[in-house]
Amino acid sequence: MTNQSNYLKKRVNAHVLNTKAQQGVMLLEAMIALVLFSMGVLALVGLQAAMVSNTTNAKYRADASYLAQQRIGQMWADSNSDEDSDVLKLEQNTPVPELPNGLRTVTQPNDNQFVVTITWQAPGETEKHNVVMNATIAGLD
Repeated sequence: MTNQSNYLKKRVNAHVLNTKAQQGVMLLEAMIALVLFSMGVLALVGLQAAMVSNTTNAKYRADASYLAQQRIGQMWADSNSDEDSDVLKLEQNTPVPELPNGLRTVTQPNDNQFVVTITWQAPGETEKHNVVMNATIAGLD
C-alpha cells in the first residue's frame, strides 16, 4: 500500500503544481483575443471611412462632368441663334453652387473650339480637383 499511496501523493502533487502553473493563462488568452478583435474593428472603421471618402469624391467628379457637359450643350444648342446671346460668352471663375468651392471657366483657344474647366475643393482637403472638357462647335459666325 505504501507504493500505491506514494504514487497517489505524487500524482496529486503534480496535478496541484500543474494547476498553479496554469493560473492566469486563460485570462491572458482572453486579453490577446480582445486585442486582436479590437484591431479588426478598427481596420473595418478605417475601411468604412475610406469608402465614404471615395464615394464622395466620385460624386463630385460625376457632378463636375455633368456640369461641364451641360455648359457645352448650352453653347452648342444656341450656337446658331440669330439673337445676341450670352450663352457663348467666355467665363472666368464663375461660381458653381452644386460643388464645394466650385468654379467654372470657359475659354476659346481656337475658332470653334471651347474648353470648359470645372474646379472644386472638397471640404477638409487642401488639394483642388478639376474636370476639363474640350468641344468643337461648328457653324459659329
